Amino acid sequence: MKNFESLFKNKKITLMGLGLLGRGVGDAAFFAEADADLTVTDLKTEAQLESSLDQLKKFKNIHFALGGHRLEDFQKADMIVKAAGVPMNSPFILEAQKNNIPVVMSTALFAEYTEADIVGITGTRGKSTVAYLVYEILKEHCKKNQVFIGGNILGVSTIDLLSKTSSGDIAVLELDSWQLQGFANTHNSELPKGTEKFDGFSPKVAVFTTFMFDHMNYYQNDLERYFADKANIYRFQTANDCLIVSEQVMEYIKKFGPQPKSKVIVVRTSDVPDSWKPHIVGEHNKLNIALAMATAKVFGVPERTIEKVVEHFKAAPGRLEHIRTYTGIDIYNDTNATTPEATVAALEAFPDGRMEGKSGNKSDSKTILIFGGSDKKLDPAALFKILPTHTKAIIMLPGTGTDIIKPELDTLAKKIADSKNGKPPIVFVKDMEEAVEKALSFAEKGDRILMSPAFASFTYYKNEYDRGDQFNAIIKKLK
Repeated sequence: MKNFESLFKNKKITLMGLGLLGRGVGDAAFFAEADADLTVTDLKTEAQLESSLDQLKKFKNIHFALGGHRLEDFQKADMIVKAAGVPMNSPFILEAQKNNIPVVMSTALFAEYTEADIVGITGTRGKSTVAYLVYEILKEHCKKNQVFIGGNILGVSTIDLLSKTSSGDIAVLELDSWQLQGFANTHNSELPKGTEKFDGFSPKVAVFTTFMFDHMNYYQNDLERYFADKANIYRFQTANDCLIVSEQVMEYIKKFGPQPKSKVIVVRTSDVPDSWKPHIVGEHNKLNIALAMATAKVFGVPERTIEKVVEHFKAAPGRLEHIRTYTGIDIYNDTNATTPEATVAALEAFPDGRMEGKSGNKSDSKTILIFGGSDKKLDPAALFKILPTHTKAIIMLPGTGTDIIKPELDTLAKKIADSKNGKPPIVFVKDMEEAVEKALSFAEKGDRILMSPAFASFTYYKNEYDRGDQFNAIIKKLK
């Protein structure tokens, strides 16, 4: 365990993006404790960021520029630490580059400097479940060394783990495409004195779960550009490293490249023994289990240990998570399903609208689906195809995406008959509370309510976690 904080002492650092998820707060606290001369800037106002700012009150070496960014903070800094969602073509990032100021990302800094072994996990869908599964399996297996989880994890500042990790420890990092931009580091000039420049970094063990259309509003409908960021998970690996992928991802690697230099393990759902009885359901989760199993075996974990963890593992928060059974109705939170394909996977976890219930008995009921939200410029055709056969009723949350698909929903309504009252079971609501109320009006004992939005959460919620938290709070208050 090294004193990494000394690398940043007295450095003039601009942290771009504080946010409300906790990662920005942890990053700010790390640099402040390292005695950096820190400026924190965010588009949100002081009032909007109140909960985050309260946690940083004790630091006297943090200067705040809120409610917008200032060019001056990107002209004289030693380093810019960019939040994951900030685009590289931001005029403020371009200003920093014009002034030869390195632009870095905190997760990439952790990956470069930590003494721990890193398992990096990415993918359009499945990365969170695989990350949590791998983390739980390795924790069960490793007795002498510590196992950490970070990256795209709510409330976890990955760079803050630098002072906690030692040689022999393992850091499991869930990495989205934006965080992986920082692993390429192609936009940096020379880092501040006392740090080192690196051309790129990939984890020694990399996992690439799935690849689908997503974030096309950010990537301007350029699927290859989106894949290029994801590919940083393995781009810089060597022959001594390992890449674990699904068959579906392997086809995109062949199409877009680059071709891996490392050992490649291609995973299939059939790799999971039929005798295993996982708690998490659906074919997509069977693939997640297979990916986690292959990863664990790289670290020498016995199959019996993997099976034990898999059979006790509950869903990751907000990912087909069973919240409660209310008057015989199972209620699920799948708020992190922000693409049509993710909601398709959730619905298909209940074959033909049915699934093995918690008691092991098959239910003959179908699903009341709550979905809708903000547009991400994704094609919902695959979702529309299965809605008539996999739903009993559909409750639509407000948002720009919902507005766009209204004409198609009107057509769909004619195809779906509500056996209860003869009306087309597609209902538009003003908020989550009304959505739950309407869903319960359709639901009967043995049914399930699934909140799986298929769209983004912005405009009406702080983020997808806020959306899920509001849903959970409403469900837990039901009496």
